Amino acid sequence: MRICATLITLFFCGSFLATAQYTETINSNRPGHSQGAFAVGPMVLQFEAGGKFGADEHELLQTETDLWGVDYAVRFGFLFEELEINLMGSFLDQTTNYLVGSSNQSYNIRNFDSNTLGVKYLVYDPYKNAGEKKPNLYSWKANQRFDWNVLIPAVSLYAGANFSFGDNPYQYEGEGNFSPRFAVISQNNWGPWVFVINIIADEIGQDYPTYSGIVTLTHSFSPRFAMFGEFQTLISDIYSDEIARGGFAYLFHKNFQADISGLINFKDTPSKWQVAGGISYRFDWHKQDQYLDAQEEL
Repeated sequence: MRICATLITLFFCGSFLATAQYTETINSNRPGHSQGAFAVGPMVLQFEAGGKFGADEHELLQTETDLWGVDYAVRFGFLFEELEINLMGSFLDQTTNYLVGSSNQSYNIRNFDSNTLGVKYLVYDPYKNAGEKKPNLYSWKANQRFDWNVLIPAVSLYAGANFSFGDNPYQYEGEGNFSPRFAVISQNNWGPWVFVINIIADEIGQDYPTYSGIVTLTHSFSPRFAMFGEFQTLISDIYSDEIARGGFAYLFHKNFQADISGLINFKDTPSKWQVAGGISYRFDWHKQDQYLDAQEEL
């Protein structure tokens, strides 16, 4: 099963990340786990959702866990081009099997393992006032010189609140029902390549805060088809891990995208694999002209 999952995740997938604020085609964070720096645009309501299944195997505890779940996000742009409010969450059902003597035992838990309501704001956009680069007619050397400005990313700040209600089995003992989440998000657009970095501080003020870094590289092969690879590291006293993700995305319509993806990790306490598929759809009530060059409707 582990080998099969590894083969599946060799197909690195894609997400059509935007090159600025409002875009003529949907700007989805799926199927990766990172957020892009740019908002969906004013008066754009976007839904992103997908199902997943997989398994965890814990070498020390001698347990095997089968799981399925649903990831979802609702994003809305309002007031400013740079501003977005979003809800991101996940529902997870898992059955854990273990041995007691010679007897096989199992137990099942299911609940929302995460829900976060947050706001993202673009604080710096190097592409907003950047004109088309013109050749220097007097210097061949100047034309061949590397343009260091392309390394300057767009930067957003994110602040959110994790919340949970009732007796949630995915919370550790003593964990509060509300906690803050902060992130710094950067994004570089290099032609068909998009490079995104998320630096995240989660559950600050709790007994076991989590610090995470996500690096995502996306490549578009055409206006409709793209792929991505992603690496995430998690650092916490209660759970640390390193996870690789990948898969594909296809743009069926300017407002509709479908995706398929997978992940593996690099430890055996537990080892894990997952396969996922999902869709993204937006309701576009955006009417205001933007500084972006309009793309042709697909």
